[in-house]
Amino acid sequence: MKPHRPTIALKNLASLAPSKPPISLQNVETFVDARSIKTGFDRNTCRSNFLVDSLLRKGNLSEAHQVFDKMANRNTVSTNMLISGYVKSGDLLRARHMFDAMLDRTEVTWTIMIGGYSQKNQFHEAFRLFAEMRRHDTEPDHVTFATLLSGCNEAEVDRELIQVHACVLKLGYNSSLIICNSLVDSYCKTNHLDLACRVFMDMPERDSVSFNALINGFAKDGLTEDAITLFLEMQNSGFKPSDFTFAGVLTAAVRLNDLFFGQQIHGFLVKTGYVWNVFVGNALLDFYSKHDCLVEARKLFDEMPDLDGISYNIIITCYAWFGQHEEAIRIFRELQFTRFNRRQFPFATMLSIAANALDLQMGQKIHSLAILTTADSELVVGNSLVDMYAKCGRFEEAEKIFRTLANRSTVPWTAIISSYVQRGFHEEGLNLFNEMHRAGVRADQATFASILKASANLASVSLGRQIHSVVIRSGFMSNVFSGSTLLHMYAKCGSIKDAIHLFQDMPERNIVSWNALISAHAQNGDAKATLDSFEKMVQSGFQPDSVSFLSVLSACSHCGLVQEGLRYFRTMTETHNIVPKKEHYASMVDMLCRSGQFNEAEQMMAEMPFEPDQIIWSSVLNSCRIHKNQELARKAADQLFKMDVLRDAAAYVSMSNIYAAAGQWDNVGKVKKAMRERGIRKVPAYSWVEVRHKLHVFSANDMLHPQMEEIRKKIDMLSEQMEREGYKPDTSCDLHDVDEKTKVESLKYHSERLAIAFALISTPEESPILVIKNLRACTDCHAAIKVISKIVRREITVRDSGRFHHFKDGICSCGDYW
Repeated sequence: MKPHRPTIALKNLASLAPSKPPISLQNVETFVDARSIKTGFDRNTCRSNFLVDSLLRKGNLSEAHQVFDKMANRNTVSTNMLISGYVKSGDLLRARHMFDAMLDRTEVTWTIMIGGYSQKNQFHEAFRLFAEMRRHDTEPDHVTFATLLSGCNEAEVDRELIQVHACVLKLGYNSSLIICNSLVDSYCKTNHLDLACRVFMDMPERDSVSFNALINGFAKDGLTEDAITLFLEMQNSGFKPSDFTFAGVLTAAVRLNDLFFGQQIHGFLVKTGYVWNVFVGNALLDFYSKHDCLVEARKLFDEMPDLDGISYNIIITCYAWFGQHEEAIRIFRELQFTRFNRRQFPFATMLSIAANALDLQMGQKIHSLAILTTADSELVVGNSLVDMYAKCGRFEEAEKIFRTLANRSTVPWTAIISSYVQRGFHEEGLNLFNEMHRAGVRADQATFASILKASANLASVSLGRQIHSVVIRSGFMSNVFSGSTLLHMYAKCGSIKDAIHLFQDMPERNIVSWNALISAHAQNGDAKATLDSFEKMVQSGFQPDSVSFLSVLSACSHCGLVQEGLRYFRTMTETHNIVPKKEHYASMVDMLCRSGQFNEAEQMMAEMPFEPDQIIWSSVLNSCRIHKNQELARKAADQLFKMDVLRDAAAYVSMSNIYAAAGQWDNVGKVKKAMRERGIRKVPAYSWVEVRHKLHVFSANDMLHPQMEEIRKKIDMLSEQMEREGYKPDTSCDLHDVDEKTKVESLKYHSERLAIAFALISTPEESPILVIKNLRACTDCHAAIKVISKIVRREITVRDSGRFHHFKDGICSCGDYW
């Protein structure tokens, strides 16, 4: 091929240029056409404009600006090009500076700048610029409207959008297809489907873009049937669906919860060939994953010819949802060797896996990778980091990340509050909730569930009632789960009447609310009410689940209803087809051992499809202490002491108490030595009571409370009255190698008695008393509190680690079977 040579005319034009231009024009004369002469443009300006445009196309913004600065004569085209260059590079500040300095702006200039703000999601500024354009008597064209409307995707700009729509009608652009499509799309994105539909219906002509915008709008707003109906209308109108069409239809199909319909769309995609489009493939992959079709999702993933980061994100999240964490981790490792944007990796999903598995090391590795890709600045990743560190017990790191979050919404607040509560730091969780409230962040159902759990564990009914009122004001009271959580809170605070009243007032009930009621009666030791509620639930048409039966079996165990317990255990499998879990067997073993039926308990342990765990053997050991079965106690203790993961002192304490009760002090010393060697410490007993919205905590023989002198005087006074009522201390409960007098004195000042005495001197006469103890109450305290309730004529409720004891008129609700 011959080299190109410029014509003589072009050579003559080139000779008019300066002999030494500031930058080599590199045959710029080849770009100069007859238009520059015909329109009377300055030829040097024209050449420089072509050069600026060429440099901008190559991305050489700095060099383009140098040429622009050296131009002797510039025109609007010159400045527009450079403003557009800065807009495309994302430097809106420099672009706006040049824009403001212009004296002569055209509709193109305004449109470029408006487009820059729209692309940066600065919609309010884009609309302000549009209004200023109108004030300068510059009339927008269809490109200006399309550019302005393309960025409308926030509900906050709906007023401005309506004003622009009015301007479109006023200037007669309502017949423009591109502007009408932009209006439909904008109204959909700003949650004005009614206006979007009106524009769509009034359009003189439509195309596939029109249908796609409205279909996706319907799908986004949850109007599934409308989206599908419009899709069918689009088909009947002869418009060919695109990848955006199918993505919208599949989004609608997810909410429709109709797997067969999705499979029909899948077949249609295969026929039209769109199934191989990665955008559509991802939408279909998402559909299968959200319909719990892991096998179908994996098959589609393996068959897709093109994958992207979204494809991997969906399949990893699907495996995580199914609890198949190892496969999710394997695919994530595979993703790391791809070319896809590492910033868009499913960090939140992987962090949730680490959080649920309490795998701090994995979580820290994911965190490091997120930092390397700067994805840790993403809000959803930051929220997941807070959740992971908090669940793994690293509260310092969790709070540090939490404090650095740019937008502390309800999600991270709830994550850190719930983690504190789950780990037993109830007061810290309550303090954070108060801080959240002061920060003006609105709590959701998950937040209330966590904070109600904290108040339940602290047995702070006054706090629970305050939260109850907040739940009502927040509009969550009609939600069945909120009601069930409140019911559980009242039950754990000993306010069974409030719990029942709340259940009766529920506008809607489900299995969760029924289970909460059944559990409430079981915790409070009312076996009759537990079984009655269970039967009423079944009669109401609800199918009991494993949680329902666990409460029933627990109630039977605590009340000695062995035959009833055995009957309900059989009906689990025979009537309701529920496979008993380990906790159901543990409850049955506990029930049999409590009633002294050790042979039957050992037979059940031998037949159950699990190896007995720490909970089961501890239950056996505790019953052996009550029934003085030393032989089986030694066997249970041996099994417990062999467990590598045993860190609970209860088993050692129970065995030590068995030996102490038998006077075998040498064996007591051996058990204590074993505890020291394994680094296990006995949990100190303490009790607390709420008086005037403040919790007062006591330990045995406590001397720290500021009113301890008054408290001890009250106990001494009660002891004299109790003796007259026939009470005699049971010194077998004090398993220390000391004399009888010391034992009697020690029993007087157990933590629950100190708490009761303080409540008696601090609250009005005849008002009920609720005391919480972290461990089981001893038999002597149980007997003493029965007598105290008769003397003071008050209802005294004690919630120990096992159950509630309601004392009134010298009688306990447990019937002394506990």
